[in-house]
Amino acid sequence: MKKKEPSISELRSAIDRENLPKHIAIIMDGNGRWAVRRGLPRIMGHKRGAETVRKVVEQCRTLGIEVLTLYAFSDENWGRPREEVSFLMNMLGGYLRSEIATMKANGIRFRTIGRTERLPKTAHRWVEKAVSETAGNTGMVLNLALSYGGRGEILEAVKRLREAPDSRGDLTEEQFSEHLDTAGLPDPDLIVRTSGEKRISNFLLWQAAYSELYFTDVLWPDFNEKELLSALLDYQGRQRRFGLTEEQLGGGAGVHPGS
Repeated sequence: MKKKEPSISELRSAIDRENLPKHIAIIMDGNGRWAVRRGLPRIMGHKRGAETVRKVVEQCRTLGIEVLTLYAFSDENWGRPREEVSFLMNMLGGYLRSEIATMKANGIRFRTIGRTERLPKTAHRWVEKAVSETAGNTGMVLNLALSYGGRGEILEAVKRLREAPDSRGDLTEEQFSEHLDTAGLPDPDLIVRTSGEKRISNFLLWQAAYSELYFTDVLWPDFNEKELLSALLDYQGRQRRFGLTEEQLGGGAGVHPGS
């Protein structure tokens, strides 16, 4: 007999609110495939994906997640067809235009990582406006990775270090981290990737050193609250080692849901 899947209410009640990741990062993958499987233009997948972003942001805020980073547009995405890139940039501006008031009302602080200077003028203007108008908020940080690549971020950090007046002497990991785009944010505790791909695709390469990775076959437009809660329960069933042995951690293996 097939095991009955837990309901949303059961998943919600199973979540340990004291053991939530401070920082969740999501590689939002599968918009195009979602549309193609339904015989729709790829842009329809992106539209549906934007609706998912709204829902996931609200769900994470309600749960009490401190930082949510979404991989929205990579350096490599500039190589997509011009019409698709133009649509994505227009959609970015439209999303921010419609969400700034909501972010302000909910105390969400908006920020970005990546080479946002490469964005078209209108999209870049809305990014700057969203950052400026939510800068004083003290709730969840919504961090969009735009025109972002992990290797490029590390190279830029090295350039900043070379130019820093205090760059001489021994360099620590903490000092290096202060020159990354994510300076001031905790490293992600949990990285989620949708669509069934099992790689991190040049995303937060430095910051992901000890992140827990969660891969799901669900395409991003179909990533709902149930999928988010399932990822969190999987995370809570793991024992985070940070390179330590079981003995150093106090012994015992991690307990996984259903074990």
